[in-house]
Amino acid sequence: MSGLVRPEDTRLIVGPETSDGGGVYYLTPEIALVESCDVITPPADDPRAFGRIAAVNALSDIYAMGGTPLTAMNIAFFPACSLEPAILGEVLAGGQDALNEAGCCLVGGHTVEDTEIKYGLSVTGTVHPAEVLRNSTAGAGGSPLDVAVESQCG
Repeated sequence: MSGLVRPEDTRLIVGPETSDGGGVYYLTPEIALVESCDVITPPADDPRAFGRIAAVNALSDIYAMGGTPLTAMNIAFFPACSLEPAILGEVLAGGQDALNEAGCCLVGGHTVEDTEIKYGLSVTGTVHPAEVLRNSTAGAGGSPLDVAVESQCG
């Protein structure tokens, strides 16, 4: 993305120049948007487990930046001619299970015909602009490996 020409926007707190899991955009002195998008291939044979893992992975970027997830959109790639619809349904159900546990509202999604199944989500959340956590500052006062787990994962 380094070759893209983007207009300057002073409201962008965290953008694509960093290695963070998402972007942060200033809205008000109290609220900034945190946005992330993650798509993965199946790390598990069970379709529902795959969906859950993908959703937790997508949600984790919002949490890692200090945010609270609010809404999500499904992104599913699948071979329409060879994948049973029930399998895709189970993947989506696993994702919905994780969203429900996080209190995150599914607002829509998009599907793409592909040669193999992939699934993920675009997640939007909020964070106080002064409380944004960044990869570049993760080591300030501690180790970059210091992690606070606030909710059960997967």
